[in-house]
Amino acid sequence: MDYGFLEGEPFWTVYLVLGVIALLRTQTIYWLGRFLGKGVRRSRLAIRLGERLDRAQRMIDRFGPPAVTLSYLTVGIQSAIHLTAGAMRMSFPRYLAAALPGSALWAAVYSLGGMAALTLWWRAFLRSPLVAVTAATLLLLLAIVLLVVWRRRSGAGPRTANDTGVHTPELTGSQCRNLGQCE
Repeated sequence: MDYGFLEGEPFWTVYLVLGVIALLRTQTIYWLGRFLGKGVRRSRLAIRLGERLDRAQRMIDRFGPPAVTLSYLTVGIQSAIHLTAGAMRMSFPRYLAAALPGSALWAAVYSLGGMAALTLWWRAFLRSPLVAVTAATLLLLLAIVLLVVWRRRSGAGPRTANDTGVHTPELTGSQCRNLGQCE
């Protein structure tokens, strides 16, 4: 992709600049949403919605962060998701925790030529949808197989109910008597 002012710069410079641009742009949209959301809260619509609006706000606060992160991989609805997150008052720490990896993803897509690959796929889709969808499906299956193989080799299998990762030391005899927790 042609970035003009970043022409000839090292990859990491391009990546970091694009990541910062993405983060600043979506932060601006989020805070615009927060500002506009104040008016929504005082509107007749909010009064009519009542508890449903509060429930929607809790749902967005709870389930919104993955949508925020994945929105960076979309074209066309990204701004709407960030504006909604702000207007519905998603907590800022949760929003920021979702926006940081999203910005990193966006920067990776744009700095590594992901849009060029998407453009090529779209052209193939317009010529032969069956071939393009089959190719995308095969790539997805390959990614899943590679992930499964990697997890098995690294020993990152599923966790059991007792595998919390927290070490609980054994109690001594006097601690057992004091706490009443030993058999």
